[in-house]
Amino acid sequence: MKASSSNRTLKRVVAVAGLFAIAFGALTWAALESAEVVVLRTFDADGTAYESRVWIADDEEGRAWIEAAEPRKAFYLRLIGRPEVELLRAGATQTMRVVPLAGAEGHRLIRALLAAKYGWRDVWVGLLVDTSASVAVRLEPSTATPDSLSPSGADVR
Repeated sequence: MKASSSNRTLKRVVAVAGLFAIAFGALTWAALESAEVVVLRTFDADGTAYESRVWIADDEEGRAWIEAAEPRKAFYLRLIGRPEVELLRAGATQTMRVVPLAGAEGHRLIRALLAAKYGWRDVWVGLLVDTSASVAVRLEPSTATPDSLSPSGADVR
């Protein structure tokens, strides 16, 4: 009898843990994907394209901003290495030039913009991702053409 009781207890613990994991995953997915998410296509030195799904917020002047949560990661290094990017937003692709605003001023700006737009989603993601060193990145329209950003037939990662 004792083995049967401990097996039932173990099954309950596993079931509860599984339900918790599913709920955690669903909440995280909802936080990340249930509001506007854009695709930012960056390019490395060889012209290889990388697509990243990012949040975006517009300031009161209508300028678009994104956040580079960790300035040492490849995403941000590609942004500053090749500042011409492609923004896929609301079904349209636009060539943009990134203008980072590092430091405390930029950090406060992007955190305020994202918190205002994404609300509880921003709070939830803030519990999971350290944005204490994040960099605000303004996106400005560029005159570059998409063909000039990546060699023809380049891989998208």
